[in-house]
Amino acid sequence: MNECVISATDLTKVYQMGEVEVRALDGVSICINRGEVVAIMGPSGSGKSTLMNILGCLDTPTDGEYLLDGESVSNLKDDQLASIRNRKVGFIFQNFNLLPRATAQSNVELPMRYAGVTTERSARATDALTLVGLGDRTRHKPTELSGGQQQRVAIARALVNHPAIIMADEPTGNLDSKSGREIMELLLTLNREQGTTLIIVTHDSGVASQTHRIIRLRDGKVEVES
Repeated sequence: MNECVISATDLTKVYQMGEVEVRALDGVSICINRGEVVAIMGPSGSGKSTLMNILGCLDTPTDGEYLLDGESVSNLKDDQLASIRNRKVGFIFQNFNLLPRATAQSNVELPMRYAGVTTERSARATDALTLVGLGDRTRHKPTELSGGQQQRVAIARALVNHPAIIMADEPTGNLDSKSGREIMELLLTLNREQGTTLIIVTHDSGVASQTHRIIRLRDGKVEVES
């Protein structure tokens, strides 16, 4: 039986721009099953970023219900959201978002520091880096790594707290085509072997075609699922 790790019902997000009310999300309902790989696509202004921010617990909806891994997060305060985010969500960004003066090891340890993990922190970071093929690069800083290697560090950082979901925002957007293919292969391998739930926001139809399902947004609504 499939289990929704993400269950969103009638999500609405309204922004006030002066006297103008902007409805960034307009009644979005989705279910993403544990272990699924889903792409979210849509033109600029479709609501992709707003939906990602809510699903990733970076923001809350104006209205609607959102359950993450069975936990209601629709009406949480900022500090509560931050706690859920650190435990339940791993992020991978287009620009890697690594600390430039920190080693790969230290970058991967960061989410564990926020979570208060003290024992096994170094070992878990090393294991995560080894999993993404960088076991021999733990002491390298981002400037000493290629773009593809930096993104692998970011993937290791996203994985290290064993989150319920990983959200990847244009994970291949800043990479050459070869590195981009390698990163997608790595993410899909992690899904197959670790059962990692992946949500990939992308403009790249080639990336989206490799996922289990595509959710297309337009004007703040789910236009089609395929």
